[in-house]
Amino acid sequence: MSPSPMNPSLFRVAPQDGVATALDDLAAGTIATVGDTQVTLNEAVARGHKVALHAIAPGEPVLKFGFPIGRATRPIAPGDRVHTHNVSTALEASGAYSWHPHKSAARAATPRPGFAGYRRADGRVGTRNEIWVIPTVGCVARTAQKIAERAGERHAGRIDGVHALTHPFGCSQLGDDLDGTRSVLAALASHPNAGGVLLLGLGCESNQLDRLLAEIDPAVHGKIRTLAAQFAGDEIEEGLAIVDALVEEAALAERTDVPLSDLVLGVKCGGSDGFSGLTANPLVGLMSDTVTEAGGIAILTEIPEIFGAEQLLMDRAADEEIFDGIGALVNDFKRYFTDHGEPVSENPSPGNIAGGITTLEEKSLGAVQKAGHAVVTDVRRYGERVRRRGLTLLEAPGNDAVSSTALAAAGATVILFTTGRGTPLGFPVPTIKIATNTPLAERKPGWIDFNAGRVLGEGMESVADALLDTIRRIASGEETAAERNDEREITIWKRGVTL
Repeated sequence: MSPSPMNPSLFRVAPQDGVATALDDLAAGTIATVGDTQVTLNEAVARGHKVALHAIAPGEPVLKFGFPIGRATRPIAPGDRVHTHNVSTALEASGAYSWHPHKSAARAATPRPGFAGYRRADGRVGTRNEIWVIPTVGCVARTAQKIAERAGERHAGRIDGVHALTHPFGCSQLGDDLDGTRSVLAALASHPNAGGVLLLGLGCESNQLDRLLAEIDPAVHGKIRTLAAQFAGDEIEEGLAIVDALVEEAALAERTDVPLSDLVLGVKCGGSDGFSGLTANPLVGLMSDTVTEAGGIAILTEIPEIFGAEQLLMDRAADEEIFDGIGALVNDFKRYFTDHGEPVSENPSPGNIAGGITTLEEKSLGAVQKAGHAVVTDVRRYGERVRRRGLTLLEAPGNDAVSSTALAAAGATVILFTTGRGTPLGFPVPTIKIATNTPLAERKPGWIDFNAGRVLGEGMESVADALLDTIRRIASGEETAAERNDEREITIWKRGVTL
Protein backbone atom coordinates (compact mmCIF):
# COMPACT_ATOMS: atom_id res chain seq x y z
CA MET A 1 0.00 0.00 0.00
CA SER A 2 1.22 3.47 -0.85
CA PRO A 3 -0.35 6.84 -1.64
CA SER A 4 -1.06 7.67 -5.25
CA PRO A 5 2.02 9.23 -6.88
CA MET A 6 -0.36 11.64 -8.71
CA ASN A 7 -1.84 12.85 -5.43
CA PRO A 8 0.14 12.14 -2.29
CA SER A 9 -2.56 13.72 -0.11
CA LEU A 10 -5.03 10.79 -0.43
CA PHE A 11 -4.50 7.12 0.39
CA ARG A 12 -6.78 4.32 -0.81
CA VAL A 13 -6.00 0.95 0.77
CA ALA A 14 -7.76 -1.46 -1.63
CA PRO A 15 -8.86 -0.88 -5.24
CA GLN A 16 -12.52 -1.58 -4.42
CA ASP A 17 -12.65 0.94 -1.56
CA GLY A 18 -15.23 3.71 -1.78
CA VAL A 19 -13.23 6.01 0.46
CA ALA A 20 -9.66 7.28 0.71
CA THR A 21 -7.83 8.79 3.68
CA ALA A 22 -6.50 12.35 3.73
CA LEU A 23 -2.78 12.41 4.51
CA ASP A 24 -2.88 16.17 5.15
CA ASP A 25 -5.51 18.73 6.11
CA LEU A 26 -7.32 19.38 2.83
CA ALA A 27 -9.43 22.45 2.02
CA ALA A 28 -12.81 22.46 0.34
CA GLY A 29 -12.38 22.64 -3.43
CA THR A 30 -9.18 20.54 -3.46
CA ILE A 31 -9.04 18.35 -6.58
CA ALA A 32 -7.72 14.90 -5.65
CA THR A 33 -6.84 11.95 -7.85
CA VAL A 34 -6.59 8.34 -6.68
CA GLY A 35 -5.78 5.85 -9.42
CA ASP A 36 -8.21 6.65 -12.22
CA THR A 37 -10.69 8.39 -9.89
CA GLN A 38 -10.76 12.17 -9.50
CA VAL A 39 -12.86 13.96 -6.90
CA THR A 40 -13.32 17.56 -5.82
CA LEU A 41 -13.66 17.95 -2.08
CA ASN A 42 -17.04 19.40 -1.12
CA GLU A 43 -15.83 20.38 2.34
CA ALA A 44 -12.64 20.56 4.37
CA VAL A 45 -11.27 17.16 5.42
CA ALA A 46 -8.84 16.81 8.32
CA ARG A 47 -5.73 14.65 8.19
CA GLY A 48 -6.64 11.01 8.90
CA HIS A 49 -10.29 11.42 7.90
CA LYS A 50 -12.02 9.91 4.87
CA VAL A 51 -13.24 11.25 1.51
CA ALA A 52 -15.89 9.55 -0.64
CA LEU A 53 -14.58 8.53 -4.06
CA HIS A 54 -18.00 7.77 -5.53
CA ALA A 55 -21.66 8.17 -4.63
CA ILE A 56 -22.95 5.95 -1.81
CA ALA A 57 -26.69 5.59 -1.25
CA PRO A 58 -28.31 5.31 2.19
CA GLY A 59 -28.08 1.74 3.45
CA GLU A 60 -25.18 0.86 1.15
CA PRO A 61 -21.99 -0.55 2.67
CA VAL A 62 -19.00 1.77 2.86
CA LEU A 63 -15.82 -0.06 1.90
CA LYS A 64 -12.33 0.47 3.33
CA PHE A 65 -9.56 -2.15 3.49
CA GLY A 66 -11.70 -3.93 0.90
CA PHE A 67 -14.41 -4.67 3.49
CA PRO A 68 -17.52 -2.89 4.84
CA ILE A 69 -16.83 -0.50 7.72
CA GLY A 70 -20.55 0.33 8.15
CA ARG A 71 -23.55 1.58 6.20
CA ALA A 72 -24.33 5.02 4.85
CA THR A 73 -27.08 6.75 6.83
CA ARG A 74 -27.70 9.46 4.23
CA PRO A 75 -26.72 10.10 0.62
CA ILE A 76 -22.96 10.55 0.25
CA ALA A 77 -21.65 12.34 -2.84
CA PRO A 78 -18.16 12.03 -4.35
CA GLY A 79 -15.88 14.43 -2.47
CA ASP A 80 -17.93 14.39 0.76
CA ARG A 81 -16.28 13.83 4.11
CA VAL A 82 -17.22 10.37 5.38
CA HIS A 83 -17.55 10.03 9.14
CA THR A 84 -19.99 9.54 12.01
CA HIS A 85 -22.48 12.04 10.58
CA ASN A 86 -23.20 9.88 7.53
CA VAL A 87 -22.05 6.33 8.41
CA SER A 88 -23.13 3.95 11.20
CA THR A 89 -22.06 0.52 12.38
CA ALA A 90 -23.62 -2.67 11.01
CA LEU A 91 -22.39 -4.89 13.85
CA GLU A 92 -24.75 -7.42 15.39
CA ALA A 93 -24.81 -8.73 18.95
CA SER A 94 -23.73 -12.24 18.00
CA GLY A 95 -22.43 -14.02 14.97
CA ALA A 96 -22.86 -17.39 13.28
CA TYR A 97 -19.66 -18.37 11.55
CA SER A 98 -18.81 -20.97 8.91
CA TRP A 99 -15.57 -22.90 8.63
CA HIS A 100 -13.99 -21.87 5.32
CA PRO A 101 -10.26 -22.41 5.79
CA HIS A 102 -8.03 -20.20 3.72
CA LYS A 103 -4.37 -21.01 3.43
CA SER A 104 -2.10 -18.11 2.63
CA ALA A 105 0.60 -18.80 0.09
CA ALA A 106 3.56 -20.24 1.95
CA ARG A 107 6.38 -17.73 2.31
CA ALA A 108 9.93 -18.87 2.63
CA ALA A 109 11.30 -17.62 5.93
CA THR A 110 14.17 -15.22 5.33
CA PRO A 111 16.99 -15.96 7.76
CA ARG A 112 17.06 -13.16 10.33
CA PRO A 113 19.58 -12.46 13.07
CA GLY A 114 18.40 -13.11 16.62
CA PHE A 115 19.05 -11.15 19.78
CA ALA A 116 20.94 -11.41 23.07
CA GLY A 117 18.63 -12.79 25.74
CA TYR A 118 18.61 -14.69 29.02
CA ARG A 119 18.10 -18.44 28.57
CA ARG A 120 16.14 -19.74 31.56
CA ALA A 121 16.19 -23.22 33.08
CA ASP A 122 12.83 -24.10 31.49
CA GLY A 123 14.15 -23.21 28.01
CA ARG A 124 12.32 -19.91 27.61
CA VAL A 125 14.25 -16.71 26.92
CA GLY A 126 13.87 -13.39 28.70
CA THR A 127 14.66 -9.98 27.26
CA ARG A 128 15.32 -8.60 30.76
CA ASN A 129 16.83 -9.99 33.98
CA GLU A 130 14.85 -8.27 36.70
CA ILE A 131 13.52 -8.92 40.19
CA TRP A 132 9.77 -8.48 40.48
CA VAL A 133 8.01 -7.80 43.79
CA ILE A 134 4.39 -8.88 43.30
CA PRO A 135 1.83 -8.17 46.03
CA THR A 136 -0.99 -10.67 46.46
CA VAL A 137 -3.32 -7.88 47.53
CA GLY A 138 -3.59 -4.10 47.23
CA CYS A 139 -3.13 -3.68 50.99
CA VAL A 140 0.62 -4.28 50.63
CA ALA A 141 1.08 -2.53 47.29
CA ARG A 142 2.90 0.42 48.83
CA THR A 143 5.05 -1.96 50.91
CA ALA A 144 6.05 -3.72 47.70
CA GLN A 145 6.99 -0.37 46.15
CA LYS A 146 9.17 0.56 49.14
CA ILE A 147 11.03 -2.75 48.98
CA ALA A 148 11.55 -2.46 45.22
CA GLU A 149 12.71 1.17 45.38
CA ARG A 150 15.27 0.54 48.10
CA ALA A 151 16.49 -2.71 46.56
CA GLY A 152 16.72 -1.07 43.14
CA GLU A 153 19.05 1.60 44.50
CA ARG A 154 21.09 -0.96 46.44
CA HIS A 155 21.65 -3.25 43.45
CA ALA A 156 21.78 -0.75 40.58
CA GLY A 157 23.85 -2.13 37.69
CA ARG A 158 23.98 -5.71 38.93
CA ILE A 159 20.74 -6.76 37.20
CA ASP A 160 18.31 -4.99 34.86
CA GLY A 161 16.18 -3.61 37.69
CA VAL A 162 13.95 -4.30 40.69
CA HIS A 163 10.28 -3.46 40.16
CA ALA A 164 7.03 -3.72 42.10
CA LEU A 165 4.01 -4.81 40.03
CA THR A 166 1.24 -3.30 42.12
CA HIS A 167 -2.55 -3.52 41.83
CA PRO A 168 -5.58 -2.88 44.09
CA PHE A 169 -7.10 -6.38 44.05
CA GLY A 170 -6.67 -9.75 45.79
CA CYS A 171 -9.34 -9.34 48.47
CA SER A 172 -13.12 -8.77 48.56
CA GLN A 173 -13.32 -10.67 45.24
CA LEU A 174 -15.35 -13.77 44.49
CA GLY A 175 -15.28 -16.74 42.14
CA ASP A 176 -14.06 -16.10 38.62
CA ASP A 177 -13.00 -12.56 39.50
CA LEU A 178 -10.60 -13.77 42.20
CA ASP A 179 -9.47 -16.61 39.95
CA GLY A 180 -8.63 -14.08 37.23
CA THR A 181 -6.50 -12.02 39.61
CA ARG A 182 -4.71 -15.11 40.84
CA SER A 183 -4.12 -16.44 37.32
CA VAL A 184 -2.60 -13.18 36.06
CA LEU A 185 -0.30 -12.81 39.08
CA ALA A 186 0.79 -16.45 38.84
CA ALA A 187 1.53 -16.06 35.14
CA LEU A 188 3.56 -12.89 35.76
CA ALA A 189 5.54 -14.64 38.49
CA SER A 190 6.43 -17.32 35.93
CA HIS A 191 7.68 -14.83 33.34
CA PRO A 192 11.19 -15.35 31.88
CA ASN A 193 12.00 -11.62 32.23
CA ALA A 194 11.90 -12.11 36.00
CA GLY A 195 15.17 -13.58 37.25
CA GLY A 196 13.64 -13.68 40.73
CA VAL A 197 10.25 -12.98 42.29
CA LEU A 198 9.12 -11.99 45.77
CA LEU A 199 5.43 -12.70 46.31
CA LEU A 200 4.42 -10.33 49.09
CA GLY A 201 1.23 -11.15 50.97
CA LEU A 202 -0.62 -9.49 53.81
CA GLY A 203 -1.86 -12.63 55.57
CA CYS A 204 -5.65 -12.36 55.77
CA GLU A 205 -6.48 -11.68 52.11
CA SER A 206 -8.61 -13.84 49.81
CA ASN A 207 -5.65 -14.36 47.49
CA GLN A 208 -3.62 -16.48 49.91
CA LEU A 209 0.07 -17.04 49.22
CA ASP A 210 -0.12 -20.84 49.27
CA ARG A 211 -3.02 -20.88 46.80
CA LEU A 212 -1.21 -18.43 44.51
CA LEU A 213 2.00 -20.46 44.66
CA ALA A 214 0.05 -23.59 43.72
CA GLU A 215 -0.99 -21.86 40.48
CA ILE A 216 2.64 -21.37 39.45
CA ASP A 217 4.52 -23.93 37.39
CA PRO A 218 6.74 -25.91 39.78
CA ALA A 219 9.53 -25.61 37.19
CA VAL A 220 10.00 -21.94 38.19
CA HIS A 221 9.48 -22.27 41.96
CA GLY A 222 13.23 -22.07 42.45
CA LYS A 223 13.25 -18.35 41.63
CA ILE A 224 10.26 -17.48 43.83
CA ARG A 225 10.21 -16.48 47.50
CA THR A 226 7.23 -15.51 49.68
CA LEU A 227 6.65 -13.18 52.62
CA ALA A 228 3.47 -12.53 54.64
CA ALA A 229 3.66 -9.03 56.10
CA GLN A 230 1.39 -9.74 59.10
CA PHE A 231 3.80 -12.41 60.32
CA ALA A 232 7.01 -10.44 59.78
CA GLY A 233 8.72 -8.38 62.46
CA ASP A 234 9.79 -5.72 59.96
CA GLU A 235 8.34 -6.55 56.55
CA ILE A 236 10.49 -3.97 54.74
CA GLU A 237 13.78 -5.29 56.11
CA GLU A 238 12.76 -8.92 55.70
CA GLY A 239 11.62 -8.20 52.15
CA LEU A 240 14.92 -6.47 51.36
CA ALA A 241 16.87 -9.46 52.69
CA ILE A 242 14.88 -11.78 50.43
CA VAL A 243 15.48 -9.53 47.40
CA ASP A 244 19.19 -9.36 48.25
CA ALA A 245 19.38 -13.14 48.02
CA LEU A 246 17.38 -13.21 44.79
CA VAL A 247 19.73 -10.66 43.26
CA GLU A 248 22.76 -12.77 44.16
CA GLU A 249 21.28 -15.64 42.16
CA ALA A 250 19.90 -13.58 39.28
CA ALA A 251 23.17 -11.69 38.79
CA LEU A 252 24.80 -14.93 37.64
CA ALA A 253 22.68 -14.93 34.47
CA GLU A 254 24.29 -13.61 31.29
CA ARG A 255 22.92 -12.60 27.93
CA THR A 256 23.69 -15.05 25.15
CA ASP A 257 22.94 -15.00 21.43
CA VAL A 258 19.61 -16.68 20.73
CA PRO A 259 17.56 -17.08 17.52
CA LEU A 260 14.57 -14.92 16.66
CA SER A 261 12.40 -17.99 17.27
CA ASP A 262 12.90 -17.42 21.01
CA LEU A 263 11.05 -14.09 20.90
CA VAL A 264 7.44 -13.86 22.11
CA LEU A 265 5.90 -10.76 20.56
CA GLY A 266 2.78 -9.12 21.97
CA VAL A 267 0.99 -6.72 19.62
CA LYS A 268 -1.27 -3.89 20.80
CA CYS A 269 -2.78 -0.63 19.57
CA GLY A 270 -3.92 2.27 21.73
CA GLY A 271 -5.10 5.76 20.88
CA SER A 272 -5.64 4.68 17.28
CA ASP A 273 -6.25 7.18 14.50
CA GLY A 274 -6.97 7.19 10.78
CA PHE A 275 -3.35 6.23 10.05
CA SER A 276 -3.20 3.20 12.35
CA GLY A 277 -4.49 0.81 9.70
CA LEU A 278 -2.37 2.41 6.97
CA THR A 279 1.10 2.59 8.54
CA ALA A 280 1.85 1.21 12.01
CA ASN A 281 -0.51 -1.77 12.22
CA PRO A 282 0.42 -3.34 8.87
CA LEU A 283 4.07 -2.64 9.74
CA VAL A 284 3.63 -4.55 13.01
CA GLY A 285 1.88 -7.26 11.00
CA LEU A 286 5.12 -7.75 9.08
CA MET A 287 6.88 -8.19 12.44
CA SER A 288 4.31 -10.82 13.48
CA ASP A 289 4.91 -12.64 10.21
CA THR A 290 8.69 -12.40 10.56
CA VAL A 291 8.70 -13.78 14.11
CA THR A 292 6.20 -16.59 13.47
CA GLU A 293 7.90 -17.60 10.21
CA ALA A 294 11.14 -17.87 12.20
CA GLY A 295 9.39 -20.25 14.62
CA GLY A 296 8.54 -17.72 17.31
CA ILE A 297 5.24 -16.60 18.84
CA ALA A 298 3.04 -13.55 18.26
CA ILE A 299 0.05 -12.74 20.50
CA LEU A 300 -2.99 -10.72 19.42
CA THR A 301 -5.59 -9.60 21.96
CA GLU A 302 -8.17 -6.77 22.39
CA ILE A 303 -11.10 -9.00 21.44
CA PRO A 304 -13.70 -6.19 21.16
CA GLU A 305 -11.39 -4.60 18.61
CA ILE A 306 -11.66 -7.52 16.24
CA PHE A 307 -15.49 -7.35 16.17
CA GLY A 308 -16.36 -7.01 12.50
CA ALA A 309 -13.05 -8.45 11.36
CA GLU A 310 -13.09 -11.80 13.16
CA GLN A 311 -13.76 -13.78 9.99
CA LEU A 312 -10.35 -12.74 8.66
CA LEU A 313 -8.74 -14.51 11.62
CA MET A 314 -11.11 -17.47 11.47
CA ASP A 315 -10.18 -18.09 7.86
CA ARG A 316 -6.58 -18.49 9.01
CA ALA A 317 -7.30 -20.92 11.86
CA ALA A 318 -4.93 -23.88 11.89
CA ASP A 319 -7.84 -26.32 12.19
CA GLU A 320 -11.55 -26.49 12.94
CA GLU A 321 -10.95 -26.68 16.70
CA ILE A 322 -9.10 -23.34 16.60
CA PHE A 323 -11.85 -21.91 14.39
CA ASP A 324 -14.47 -22.93 16.96
CA GLY A 325 -12.32 -21.44 19.72
CA ILE A 326 -12.17 -18.08 17.95
CA GLY A 327 -15.92 -18.05 17.40
CA ALA A 328 -16.62 -18.92 21.05
CA LEU A 329 -14.21 -16.26 22.28
CA VAL A 330 -15.76 -13.53 20.12
CA ASN A 331 -19.36 -14.45 20.94
CA ASP A 332 -18.59 -14.79 24.66
CA PHE A 333 -17.14 -11.28 24.60
CA LYS A 334 -20.16 -9.91 22.76
CA ARG A 335 -22.34 -11.55 25.41
CA TYR A 336 -20.24 -9.87 28.09
CA PHE A 337 -21.28 -6.53 26.56
CA THR A 338 -24.97 -7.37 26.16
CA ASP A 339 -25.23 -8.93 29.65
CA HIS A 340 -24.23 -5.51 30.98
CA GLY A 341 -26.76 -3.74 28.76
CA GLU A 342 -24.13 -2.31 26.43
CA PRO A 343 -24.11 -2.45 22.61
CA VAL A 344 -21.28 -4.47 21.10
CA SER A 345 -20.35 -1.42 18.98
CA GLU A 346 -19.60 0.81 22.01
CA ASN A 347 -16.26 1.73 20.47
CA PRO A 348 -14.34 3.72 19.03
CA SER A 349 -13.28 6.12 21.77
CA PRO A 350 -13.58 9.93 21.48
CA GLY A 351 -9.89 10.08 20.61
CA ASN A 352 -10.30 7.46 17.88
CA ILE A 353 -13.19 9.42 16.37
CA ALA A 354 -11.26 12.69 16.49
CA GLY A 355 -8.42 10.90 14.68
CA GLY A 356 -10.67 9.78 11.84
CA ILE A 357 -11.99 6.35 12.84
CA THR A 358 -15.76 6.16 12.29
CA THR A 359 -16.99 2.71 13.37
CA LEU A 360 -15.77 -0.31 15.29
CA GLU A 361 -15.60 -2.26 12.02
CA GLU A 362 -13.13 0.28 10.65
CA LYS A 363 -11.10 0.17 13.86
CA SER A 364 -11.12 -3.64 13.88
CA LEU A 365 -10.12 -4.02 10.23
CA GLY A 366 -7.14 -1.79 10.96
CA ALA A 367 -6.35 -3.48 14.28
CA VAL A 368 -6.22 -7.09 13.03
CA GLN A 369 -3.49 -6.11 10.61
CA LYS A 370 -1.11 -6.30 13.58
CA ALA A 371 -1.42 -10.08 13.25
CA GLY A 372 -0.04 -10.05 9.71
CA HIS A 373 -0.91 -13.17 7.72
CA ALA A 374 0.17 -15.76 10.28
CA VAL A 375 -1.86 -18.90 10.91
CA VAL A 376 -3.81 -18.79 14.19
CA THR A 377 -2.43 -21.78 16.08
CA ASP A 378 -4.04 -21.28 19.49
CA VAL A 379 -6.75 -19.48 21.47
CA ARG A 380 -6.09 -18.69 25.14
CA ARG A 381 -8.35 -17.32 27.85
CA TYR A 382 -7.53 -14.44 30.17
CA GLY A 383 -4.63 -15.23 32.48
CA GLU A 384 -3.44 -18.25 30.50
CA ARG A 385 0.08 -18.57 29.08
CA VAL A 386 1.03 -19.22 25.47
CA ARG A 387 1.83 -22.83 24.64
CA ARG A 388 2.23 -23.09 20.85
CA ARG A 389 4.41 -21.42 18.27
CA GLY A 390 2.67 -19.26 15.70
CA LEU A 391 -0.11 -16.72 16.29
CA THR A 392 -2.14 -16.92 19.52
CA LEU A 393 -5.44 -15.08 20.04
CA LEU A 394 -5.69 -14.06 23.71
CA GLU A 395 -8.83 -13.07 25.63
CA ALA A 396 -8.67 -9.54 27.04
CA PRO A 397 -10.53 -6.26 26.54
CA GLY A 398 -9.30 -3.31 24.50
CA ASN A 399 -8.22 -1.22 27.51
CA ASP A 400 -4.52 -0.43 27.04
CA ALA A 401 -3.33 -1.33 30.53
CA VAL A 402 -5.53 -4.42 30.98
CA SER A 403 -4.69 -5.93 27.60
CA SER A 404 -0.96 -5.13 27.78
CA THR A 405 -0.80 -6.73 31.22
CA ALA A 406 -2.56 -9.78 29.80
CA LEU A 407 0.00 -9.95 26.97
CA ALA A 408 2.86 -9.85 29.49
CA ALA A 409 1.19 -12.50 31.66
CA ALA A 410 0.69 -14.72 28.61
CA GLY A 411 4.45 -14.63 28.06
CA ALA A 412 5.17 -11.72 25.71
CA THR A 413 8.79 -10.67 26.19
CA VAL A 414 8.41 -7.56 24.00
CA ILE A 415 5.22 -5.62 23.23
CA LEU A 416 4.76 -3.56 20.06
CA PHE A 417 2.30 -0.78 20.89
CA THR A 418 1.04 1.32 17.99
CA THR A 419 -0.52 4.70 18.71
CA GLY A 420 -1.83 7.65 16.75
CA ARG A 421 -2.52 9.84 19.77
CA GLY A 422 0.33 8.91 22.13
CA THR A 423 0.50 7.61 25.71
CA PRO A 424 3.26 7.50 28.35
CA LEU A 425 2.18 4.12 29.76
CA GLY A 426 4.65 1.29 30.20
CA PHE A 427 4.16 -2.32 31.23
CA PRO A 428 6.11 -5.18 32.86
CA VAL A 429 7.97 -6.07 29.66
CA PRO A 430 9.72 -3.72 27.20
CA THR A 431 6.96 -1.88 25.33
CA ILE A 432 7.97 -0.30 22.03
CA LYS A 433 5.75 2.69 21.23
CA ILE A 434 5.23 3.04 17.48
CA ALA A 435 3.74 6.30 16.19
CA THR A 436 1.32 5.97 13.29
CA ASN A 437 2.20 9.45 12.02
CA THR A 438 5.28 11.66 11.89
CA PRO A 439 3.79 14.71 13.69
CA LEU A 440 3.19 12.58 16.80
CA ALA A 441 6.72 11.14 16.68
CA GLU A 442 8.18 14.64 16.37
CA ARG A 443 5.93 16.13 19.06
CA LYS A 444 6.45 13.38 21.69
CA PRO A 445 9.98 11.98 21.32
CA GLY A 446 9.97 11.22 25.05
CA TRP A 447 7.16 8.72 24.52
CA ILE A 448 7.77 7.31 21.05
CA ASP A 449 10.40 4.69 20.14
CA PHE A 450 9.71 4.36 16.42
CA ASN A 451 8.02 6.45 13.72
CA ALA A 452 5.86 4.34 11.39
CA GLY A 453 4.78 7.51 9.59
CA ARG A 454 7.96 6.99 7.56
CA VAL A 455 6.09 4.27 5.64
CA LEU A 456 4.28 6.90 3.58
CA GLY A 457 7.52 8.29 2.22
CA GLU A 458 9.96 5.37 2.38
CA GLY A 459 7.75 2.34 1.74
CA MET A 460 6.80 -0.56 3.98
CA GLU A 461 9.69 -2.97 3.41
CA SER A 462 12.60 -0.63 4.22
CA VAL A 463 10.83 0.70 7.32
CA ALA A 464 10.09 -2.90 8.38
CA ASP A 465 13.82 -3.66 8.33
CA ALA A 466 14.42 -0.64 10.56
CA LEU A 467 11.70 -1.69 13.02
CA LEU A 468 13.02 -5.24 13.22
CA ASP A 469 16.46 -3.84 14.03
CA THR A 470 14.89 -1.70 16.79
CA ILE A 471 13.13 -4.76 18.22
CA ARG A 472 16.36 -6.76 18.24
CA ARG A 473 18.27 -3.96 20.01
CA ILE A 474 15.58 -3.53 22.66
CA ALA A 475 15.25 -7.28 23.17
CA SER A 476 19.01 -7.29 23.69
CA GLY A 477 18.86 -4.68 26.46
CA GLU A 478 18.44 -1.21 24.95
CA GLU A 479 15.87 0.73 27.00
CA THR A 480 12.50 1.79 25.65
CA ALA A 481 11.18 5.31 26.22
CA ALA A 482 8.79 3.97 28.87
CA GLU A 483 11.65 2.27 30.70
CA ARG A 484 13.72 5.45 30.66
CA ASN A 485 10.69 7.29 32.06
CA ASP A 486 10.16 4.65 34.77
CA GLU A 487 6.68 3.92 33.43
CA ARG A 488 5.68 0.41 34.48
CA GLU A 489 2.13 -0.61 35.32
CA ILE A 490 -0.10 -3.65 35.60
CA THR A 491 -3.88 -3.53 35.53
CA ILE A 492 -6.04 -6.56 36.26
CA TRP A 493 -9.40 -7.05 34.56
CA LYS A 494 -12.16 -6.49 37.12
CA ARG A 495 -15.30 -8.34 36.05
CA GLY A 496 -17.17 -9.40 39.18
CA VAL A 497 -18.61 -8.38 42.52
CA THR A 498 -16.57 -6.52 45.13
CA LEU A 499 -17.61 -7.42 48.68
